[in-house]
Amino acid sequence: MDPALLEATINRAHALAEESFLAGSGPGGQNANKVATEVQLRVNVYALRLPPPVFSRLRTLAGSKLTAAGDLLITSRLHRTQEANRTHARAKLAEILEKAHRQPKKRAKSRINRVGKVQRLKAKKARGEVKANRGKPSRSDW
Repeated sequence: MDPALLEATINRAHALAEESFLAGSGPGGQNANKVATEVQLRVNVYALRLPPPVFSRLRTLAGSKLTAAGDLLITSRLHRTQEANRTHARAKLAEILEKAHRQPKKRAKSRINRVGKVQRLKAKKARGEVKANRGKPSRSDW
């Protein structure tokens, strides 16, 4: 993960983000009914010009937050004020972008030696016999 590329992407995303405020549910009582404190950030991911592997990871991470037009929608209604929700939404956006830039570690194939393989097959055979001996006894068992 290149920190300079990540920082540039986050800055570009913050610059391109369109904010809209909604009268959201959540904490605030009567204040929530009067004041539009819920923040909805909308960022077009195509305008971010992400490298293909980062873009595909972002698509996977975003899931239903990504519209068909390529807009990433992030909402925040955790706090009682617009400013706190705006900060929280921008932090969520930065977190998603950081996760998308992080390359997953390759899984190393496990190797089992010959003795381990033989033991595993013996255990499977024994377990199969236990299961085969279950059930109703036949006439020949009497």
